[in-house]
Amino acid sequence: MRKLETSLYQLQHFLPPNTFPMVAHYFRRYTIHLTLTKERKTVLGDYLEPTRERPFHQITVNINLNKYNFLITLVHEMAHMITHENFGRKASPHGKEWKTQFRHMLMPFVGKRIFPNDVEKALIKYMQNPAASTCTDQDLYRALYNYDMRKPGHMLVCDLEVGNWFRTDDGRIFEKQEQLRTRSLCKEVGTRKKYLFPGIYEVKRVRRFNKRPA
Repeated sequence: MRKLETSLYQLQHFLPPNTFPMVAHYFRRYTIHLTLTKERKTVLGDYLEPTRERPFHQITVNINLNKYNFLITLVHEMAHMITHENFGRKASPHGKEWKTQFRHMLMPFVGKRIFPNDVEKALIKYMQNPAASTCTDQDLYRALYNYDMRKPGHMLVCDLEVGNWFRTDDGRIFEKQEQLRTRSLCKEVGTRKKYLFPGIYEVKRVRRFNKRPA
């Protein structure tokens, strides 16, 4: 038990103040192996049910998440765990059983000044019909992004002004041409082909130049 308490104590460094006791409750009640991993572009966390070879719940959360996103993601995955405990494989991964459980587990964190106002406002709206990932809710993602450790020069496509240029991770350069409701119409500078980017796609803003890029 002492070893468990030590590992739990380390967890509080990744959580907002005053939330550790509320999270530790689940770790004392269930046998959970929590792994913190490096950034994954399309996944913030995941859950694996126990097996004969692995007789414990496995939860993985990206270590680069800010404290508010870390808490929401951890609760998201623990909701999968409890849904599995209650319904087994009868419940779909993000079906009504999980949605109900997720809302039930998030409610104790709301209205207690745990989250900044912009995050809590977006979170309350998101909780009405939670999706498979916070990345699919543009309002919540943008609010959480405000508290990330930013890479120099990086920002969301939706926050660029029309006419700004940006570079994607693969080195291609685009010009933002129009902001739609949830996506941005952009033109690749080298090929002049047009693409739709999710508004919450992170890119690096670059200076415009007259010649075509190499």
